[in-house]
Amino acid sequence: MTLTGMLSATITLDAAAQSTAPTERASSSTQTASSTQSTAQSSTFSKEEIAQLVAPVALYPDSLLAQVLMASTYPGDVADAAKWVKDHPQTKGDDAVKAVAKEDWDASVQSLVAFPQAVGMMGSDIAWVQKLGDAFLAQPNDVMSTAQDLRRQAQAAGNLKSNEYQTVSTESAQGQQSIVIQPTTETVYVPSYNPTYAYGSWAYPGYPPYYYPPPAYYYPGAALATGIAWGIGIGISVGFWGDCDWGGGDVNINSNRYNEFNRNIDRGDRQMGDRGNQRFQHDGSRRDGVPYRDQGSREKYGNRQAGGEQRDRFRGEDANRARSRDQARQQMERQGMQPARDNAQARDRAQNAARDPRTSQAGGGRVDRGPGGSASQYRQSGQNNAGSRDLARSSGGRGDYGNSRNNAFSGAGNAGASRQASNRARSSQGMSRGGGAGRSMSRPSRGGGGGRRR
Repeated sequence: MTLTGMLSATITLDAAAQSTAPTERASSSTQTASSTQSTAQSSTFSKEEIAQLVAPVALYPDSLLAQVLMASTYPGDVADAAKWVKDHPQTKGDDAVKAVAKEDWDASVQSLVAFPQAVGMMGSDIAWVQKLGDAFLAQPNDVMSTAQDLRRQAQAAGNLKSNEYQTVSTESAQGQQSIVIQPTTETVYVPSYNPTYAYGSWAYPGYPPYYYPPPAYYYPGAALATGIAWGIGIGISVGFWGDCDWGGGDVNINSNRYNEFNRNIDRGDRQMGDRGNQRFQHDGSRRDGVPYRDQGSREKYGNRQAGGEQRDRFRGEDANRARSRDQARQQMERQGMQPARDNAQARDRAQNAARDPRTSQAGGGRVDRGPGGSASQYRQSGQNNAGSRDLARSSGGRGDYGNSRNNAFSGAGNAGASRQASNRARSSQGMSRGGGAGRSMSRPSRGGGGGRRR
């Protein structure tokens, strides 16, 4: 074919392509976009991967499973809770829940510390916790339906039945039969089992289930060959306020029980309206910077996460500041002083103190500064919490929590804060040299005896 013939054929083909009906091109484009969107949605978590993630907890009682799923969406808080449980092995049940009431964790995590067995297992693999939470946020229906599939498999294998520890029943919801697991009494037993055997022949060999052997402390003499082990029973009255909504494919929160939970542990600032059951709503502002795996969750919760952090910084309402205020208030109460009710009262007291020379001497204004005092405890607590949260943040969405390091350049970019600290130090030195209107003032004691001002 000559060059002229080739050019002619090309022009003819281009003309034929341009003559295609617009509706046909639009239809093809729509189908392609729909196919791409469907592929993106279905590729977040496969059915096999969800089964692998849910297997360790699918046989938990419904109310406990609901708390685990909610708590798993806050892996940083779970890391902190696991450390707390490890440091307080004797504390469980309602006592544990009340003991962590002042911790800056989500309520679902606070209620979960009643069951150190469950928290200990979750704390042993925070990467798994993050994946489970991300799957629940991205595909709640798939997570709940997979839990039901696994329960049916365990029942068929003879490993899920009613006994003195649990009651297994069936209920109909929206035309589907769901297996419900509830404690037989008010004492709750957390089952421990090897998913490889508990569900019979595992259906997805390419995705073996996660398995964490139970701690002997909570499961003395447990044998897990092919069945379920029952450890120490735990009585709890205030911790359960979530439940599985099998028909809706999600988790519900009973607002009345949630409010009772907050009242009983002295957290009345976190009440919700008495409107019966409500769907669980994840709070991205409490995620502590841990990334989400799928684009949908990043778009849905990411802005709220960043907005919440910026809002708290603007208002000065970060967890460290709140904890510092609580400690200062407790210190004043121990010394017989009544904390100011508002900023205006605080300013008035400060002005009166400035006019009264007696208040510059020893009296009501002493603050512990020595080793082991409240300030030292607060700093140590902050370091511990930061280290726990770094386990979750360092994953970068990849689930790698084992390589967290201390950052030698931490704070290097915060020049403003460094200058302020330097100015405060120089000001303090100047005051101590000047003596304050001719009166001699001693430095804070750095030795023993509590390190109090004199």
